[in-house]
Amino acid sequence: MSVPNLDEIQLTGLTVFGRHGVFAHERENGQEFVIDLRLHLELADAAASDDVVDTVHYGELAEHVAAVVAGEPVNLIETLAQRIADVVLADPKVQQVDVTVHKPHAPIALTFSDVSVTISRSRQGMPQ
Repeated sequence: MSVPNLDEIQLTGLTVFGRHGVFAHERENGQEFVIDLRLHLELADAAASDDVVDTVHYGELAEHVAAVVAGEPVNLIETLAQRIADVVLADPKVQQVDVTVHKPHAPIALTFSDVSVTISRSRQGMPQ
C-alpha cells in the first residue's frame, strides 16, 4: 500500500489526554494516548520555495490531531486512528499517512510497556 517516491514528515510522541475505551472507568478517568504520524507527500516545492504554504504545517496538524484525541470518546483505538487519518488526509498535499495510536495505560492485568494500533491510509480510494 506504500506510495513510492514520496518524501516524509514524521510527528512522533504527541501525547494527549483522552477518554477512549470500552470500560466506563476509562471514559470517566481518562488517560494519556500517544500518537505517531508518518505523512507521505511531495516536499520538493516546499524545499525550493522555503515557504510553509508548500508543505504541511506540523504545528497546526498537531493541534488538529490533539483535538480529535481530546474530543468525542470512542471504544476502540482503531476507530481513533481512523479519525486521525481522516484529519490528516483532509490536507490535499498528503498522499498517504501511517497513524499509530499508543495506549500505554490500557487496562491489562499483566505487566506490559505499551499497546498500539497502526493503520495506513492513502488518498487512493478516497471520495473526491
